[in-house]
Amino acid sequence: MLVYCMRKASLFIYSIYIVAAVVLVASCSRQPSYPPPPLSGTEVSIPVSSLQPEVPHFFSYEVNGKRVNFFVVRLNDKILSFLDACITCYPKKKGYEDRNGYVVCRACETSYSLYKLEKGIGGCYPIKIEGRTENGNYRIPISTLVNSANRF
Repeated sequence: MLVYCMRKASLFIYSIYIVAAVVLVASCSRQPSYPPPPLSGTEVSIPVSSLQPEVPHFFSYEVNGKRVNFFVVRLNDKILSFLDACITCYPKKKGYEDRNGYVVCRACETSYSLYKLEKGIGGCYPIKIEGRTENGNYRIPISTLVNSANRF
């Protein structure tokens, strides 16, 4: 009887470990989802007036069932845009989060000042994507997002 109870207890503990591992993997590998960007023809077109200074604004654009996440940030007289992914950690699909003037990689916890993003190259810096300001809107070609889908 004692052996039977020990086996049953071991099975119960083992089951708890399996459930915990499944929950951990599912929650850690989930890609963030953001609102879709405003579109105009073949471009994303974000009103500059909607961009709060020094606050990354995150968006998700769907390409063939994949969410291509990116963010736009207004810094002084510039507006910059980046994929919500980096060269190093993109396979984990976790992206970045905003922490008081820094973007922080959710996979490795590396943080970068918003003001240093433009010059960042390699490693865990967000991947820069080109955009332009025109008629009060920040525009990014949809083709840029489509061509970046392999990072997501």
